[in-house]
Amino acid sequence: MSSPSSTIESVLVENRVFPPADAVVKAARISGMPAYQALCDEADRDFEGYWARLARENLVWTKAFTQTLDESNAPFYQWFADGQLNASANCLDRHMGTPVENKTAIIFEADDGSSSRISYRELLARVSQFANALKASGIQKGDRVLIYMPMTVEGVIAMQACARIGATHSVVFGGFSAKALNERIIDAGAVAVITANYQMRGGKELPLKAIVDEGLAMGHCESVRTVLVYQRTPTACAMVAGRDRTFTEALAGQSSDCPAVSVGAEHPLFILYTSGSTGKPKGVQHSTAGYLLWARLTMEWTFDLRPEDVFWCTADIGWITGHTYVAYGPLAAGATQVIFEGVPTYPDAGRFWQMIERHKVSIFYTAPTAIRSLIKASEGDAKVHPARSDLSSLRILGSVGEPINPEAWMWYYRNVGGERCPIVDTFWQTETGGHVITPLPGATPLVPGSCTLPLPGIMAAIVDETGKDIPNGAGGMLVIKRPWPSMIRTIWNDPERFKKSYFPEEMGGTIYLAGDGAVRSADRAYFRITGRIDDVLNVSGHRLGTMEIESALVSKTDLVAEAAVVGRPDDVTGEAVCAFVVLKRSRPVGEEAKQIANELRNWVAKEIGPIAKPKDIRFGDNLPKTRSGKIMRRLLRSLAKGEAITQDTSTLENPAILEQLAEKL
Repeated sequence: MSSPSSTIESVLVENRVFPPADAVVKAARISGMPAYQALCDEADRDFEGYWARLARENLVWTKAFTQTLDESNAPFYQWFADGQLNASANCLDRHMGTPVENKTAIIFEADDGSSSRISYRELLARVSQFANALKASGIQKGDRVLIYMPMTVEGVIAMQACARIGATHSVVFGGFSAKALNERIIDAGAVAVITANYQMRGGKELPLKAIVDEGLAMGHCESVRTVLVYQRTPTACAMVAGRDRTFTEALAGQSSDCPAVSVGAEHPLFILYTSGSTGKPKGVQHSTAGYLLWARLTMEWTFDLRPEDVFWCTADIGWITGHTYVAYGPLAAGATQVIFEGVPTYPDAGRFWQMIERHKVSIFYTAPTAIRSLIKASEGDAKVHPARSDLSSLRILGSVGEPINPEAWMWYYRNVGGERCPIVDTFWQTETGGHVITPLPGATPLVPGSCTLPLPGIMAAIVDETGKDIPNGAGGMLVIKRPWPSMIRTIWNDPERFKKSYFPEEMGGTIYLAGDGAVRSADRAYFRITGRIDDVLNVSGHRLGTMEIESALVSKTDLVAEAAVVGRPDDVTGEAVCAFVVLKRSRPVGEEAKQIANELRNWVAKEIGPIAKPKDIRFGDNLPKTRSGKIMRRLLRSLAKGEAITQDTSTLENPAILEQLAEKL
């Protein structure tokens, strides 16, 4: 492991601090820094008592827990282990008989602009009916169900229905390939797949069921007995008799009453696959109680949620953000939320701002990549600038997926928030389950480019390779020193990889290693994330393993002999994939090189998904290696950034190759 060294940069808008407005502080759930500090002090004083209080106050239990934290088998921590509950009941049933019962749960806007609403009572009925359809298909508590759906209400219903009967879901983003599906079905041992015939994105009809069929046909998916297909569009798709049924067929005659199945607090609610530093994706396993507790609490704390709010998280349910802040958190908190099927640039790049005006959104949570792309669009076309829409309903803005650069922060603050809306720049990961470091809108003074301070109860720190604390102002590795309820429980089917990836022995085996470098400011002890310390790229907020992309490239066995992948900074996506490729033939140049590069991009899209396509592909007769055969990736990173090579190259077997690899297509 390497330790990045950095100090707070002057780019933090000359350390401008934006304190919360008095009106925001007075109305906030956590009002002012003394209130924040009081919660931190409570957690310091009585760590288990603090979490036990929050769990009892915020979740509905069918059997009360008596033990809060079990550390006897660290790092396989357990929380509230002898308690029982149901996640779906905590999102839906708990609101029946309260004013939330008839409140709008979801405002759905389709790709074509049409919209519809569903109340909490209606959502409970539809989830219950779908849960009964799952049971009628033979799906039971403990079974794994793979979900490959468009960004529609039906996707959330499928997730909630699985939770209702105690089945563990594994959602795969609708942009992933058949091979990625196949790998996840096999690893999870899924007994069923829930999908749609097509999805609509940007006015285009894109296949989903056909990709499922292709993935199943790749073999070793004998565990799958059922495929349920939502007919999103009128276009027909192939159906396999005896295995495939449409939603209409599956729901026919099913009751809209389905009692929620009680499960243990540690019951796996879901498995979500994320890229790691090795080629095989990691199945991150989350528990029911701890995860749901943090989903609800962070909705209320980070977004200062109020009953009248209209919340919109733009993330897809295929990512952790869509799990926590679409499928579970808003519903557990009784919020009204917007779910959007399409893309922010269709029919034009003013879509987000028009939707905020149309639905009176008060809390808007999106990714820096989206913000940067919309900045670029608005600079080129005044008609899609946020100023053309009425954004007066906005109260709080959020950022997620990657660090937001200060320039984009300021644009967001001024042009979208009108210099009156706090920006919560949230740091968290698939593995953390919810926010761990973030400003609180009614408490934390904001500094552009900084995620500021840990939430109360999150014992975050910056350390060196041995786990020793590093002074503020110097860079190191981000860790969390004590377990917390929403943390990853294990990697599905691979507990040894779990320990090695997140709880390294050289740090004592009990401290969570986030995999990110960070630095704390000398003045406020604010955190700033400096980037990954492993071979994982963050492209548009999506984690991609370099080895995963390399494996995809070299699997093109008729063409590629060797490949190395690194990241480089990108103005829109944050990081871009840059691939250095050696072919099994002479090095191509000119138009031929461009044609082969496009062929390889399409191949990676087929193997992994379009999000993994290399933005840059460069060809060489070979790769820069030491005489012992090790690829010198630090040199490739410099080449990708367009930097002059100033490092020592005397140990290279072939230093002349650097000139070839510096050439862009």
